[in-house]
Amino acid sequence: MIISDIIGCTGAVIFFLLVSVWVPFIGPLFILLIPLPFLYYLSKSGFGQGWKTGLISLLILSLIARLIGYPYLILFCILLGLVGLIISETFKRGFTIGMTIFWGTVLMLFTGALSLFLISLSTGTGAIQLIVGYLQTNVDRAIGLYEEMGLDQQTMIQLKQFGALLNNLIAQIYPALIIIAAGFIIWINVVISRPLFRLRGVKYPDLGRADMWYAPEFMVWGVIAAGFSLFFPATGIKFIALNSLIVLIVIYVFHGVAITMFFFNKYNIPPWARFGVYFLIMIQQIFLFVLALAGLFDQWIDFRKIHKKRLEETQ
Repeated sequence: MIISDIIGCTGAVIFFLLVSVWVPFIGPLFILLIPLPFLYYLSKSGFGQGWKTGLISLLILSLIARLIGYPYLILFCILLGLVGLIISETFKRGFTIGMTIFWGTVLMLFTGALSLFLISLSTGTGAIQLIVGYLQTNVDRAIGLYEEMGLDQQTMIQLKQFGALLNNLIAQIYPALIIIAAGFIIWINVVISRPLFRLRGVKYPDLGRADMWYAPEFMVWGVIAAGFSLFFPATGIKFIALNSLIVLIVIYVFHGVAITMFFFNKYNIPPWARFGVYFLIMIQQIFLFVLALAGLFDQWIDFRKIHKKRLEETQ
């Protein structure tokens, strides 16, 4: 049984890596699903056999990565494989979906920071320089691809100017980008694992209703404090405030998404209409702003009557 599990886990990871390289536009998103095979087999086979499956799969993947000349891939797979382990452990704790994503994100950031520290020791480069350099290199690489497509000189000048501005922005908000990326990876694997587990007959934990989730009430004070701190002259305070504000806004966007899901479920909106709304949210930034405002003001307006019901239950 473990042999079939190893083949399945290794094959799924290779499939996601190939799709991320070969399929344009949406392909790179599949690399975020690498934790999913590890999560599935750890949950399916239990801790002992699941660990064996994961470790042997990583050994096979490391051998393949070395043979094809991409040894850095194994570091990436190890980190995302550990993410699968982290999610599986949170599943066993009986957390709600909010706490599952929170602790999964915290542990992923801790694991990533430890890995980055070890890499920085071996390369002699600072951890921050590694992060910023990696993000900025991707921006420069994307601009280089456009240049290879033969765009006119005026367009390329504008793209390079935009790239310089983007690199400068990355240097200011990279902590928020890392936290958001970690949270998104945890979230997408938790969400997609649900239909996968049910399809394969693996027990999925009761994480509570996602459409009833809401951000902790005290977070509003963080938004207020971060907003006012942006006006401080000290560069360090503004740096912390800006990154904190970005992370908090993203959390309130997901709060707004939960409200949207609640009304979709309440009025039995068909799947095609839901897909259309979510697609508009992804391509139109104004809708993200509206969702963030809805999440922020929900604790006063109480769109889903959560606070009202909780008050009635305590009386």
